[in-house]
Amino acid sequence: MELAHDTVIQVAGLHKKFCRHLRRSMFYGTLDVTRDMLGWRYATGVLRPREFWALEDVSFELKRGEALGIIGPNGSGKTTLLRILNGIFPPDRGWAAVRGRIGALIAVGAGFHPNMTGRENIRLNGTILGLTRREIEERFEAIVEFADIGEFLDAPVATYSSGMTVRLGFAIAVHATPEILLADEVLAVGDLRFALKCYRKIAEYRRNGGALLLVSHSMQLVRNVCHRTLWLEHGRVRQLGETQAVCDAYERDVLQRSATATSREDIVRINHDPLVQIERVEFLDEQGRACAAFPVGARFRARIHYHCRRQVTAPIFTLALTTVENITAVANYSNLDAPHLLATAAGRGWVDFEIAQLALKPGNYDCTVNLEEQALDNVLDWHERAYRFAVISAESPLMHGLFQPSVRWEAGRP
Repeated sequence: MELAHDTVIQVAGLHKKFCRHLRRSMFYGTLDVTRDMLGWRYATGVLRPREFWALEDVSFELKRGEALGIIGPNGSGKTTLLRILNGIFPPDRGWAAVRGRIGALIAVGAGFHPNMTGRENIRLNGTILGLTRREIEERFEAIVEFADIGEFLDAPVATYSSGMTVRLGFAIAVHATPEILLADEVLAVGDLRFALKCYRKIAEYRRNGGALLLVSHSMQLVRNVCHRTLWLEHGRVRQLGETQAVCDAYERDVLQRSATATSREDIVRINHDPLVQIERVEFLDEQGRACAAFPVGARFRARIHYHCRRQVTAPIFTLALTTVENITAVANYSNLDAPHLLATAAGRGWVDFEIAQLALKPGNYDCTVNLEEQALDNVLDWHERAYRFAVISAESPLMHGLFQPSVRWEAGRP
């Protein structure tokens, strides 16, 4: 397939199938090799028993100097795609055309001999990537300086941490100056200092015409590095386009799927008075509809439903919001701030807690609610992180930090 002048990878209608059963997979492999040797034609695009499509009808292209991110849940076909582009797997249908030498970082430690030293592996990997002995020697010091593994250079790679292995692998790959760099989640293993060094090196690499295909679960990394992003799901293209828009859509989808406003049975509930209980908490949008996912900056309402089989004097409802990592986001609000809200509680009823603008970063949040009588230390019912909702990104890109206020920039001159 003849590629356009500035195109280095073009994929069209790509399909790849695998078998879920090991023995049957080995049988299919032997059968296919035999057919190939005998020149028999057979339908590679048809699924046989226990086979499934790891990739199905995937199409995209990558141009010189461009960085393309590939995102999606585990098992969506991201690594399979890189392995096809690197020539490890053949496609079953469709085609993938590549122009230029590839540097691949598909797995931590891939291509390294564990019993050889870092110094020896630099020469081994450089040879695998197509460098001559002279080119390896000319770039050796630059690779060592970039990897920054110190005295471990002369230690066996088997003694390296995953971060050290990544640093060495990335240093070799980028200094081999491939036309195309394939990276699968490798930068997520390194520390912040190394990540910043990689960002600068990737920017330099792209300015010199290099193309990058980056697989990552880190939306921050993809947003910082990639021009466009491909979202794979169940082996198919869910969305392909400008990075911020695709990452926003992916994050909204993930959060909406994982959020739930129902009770969670694995969370601690402590009831000190069997006659008084919090029955449930529901989250409501601006129209008063039950909702499990709220855009950043939206109006948020938590409705606490209670059932008091006796009269509770001076009831106090408290509410706290925490991240799923148990970092406090909104803490210990109570109707003590509204002393005339409810003098007594009897029978069934509800109390609303409302935030005019939910200025939290996108993510999942847990809600803790308590019911006390007259004083905060007189707890009647306690639901610890028993309810969950999501905050999802609007059209703006995901920002850093826990708090996401509305902001305005101005500029001036003296």
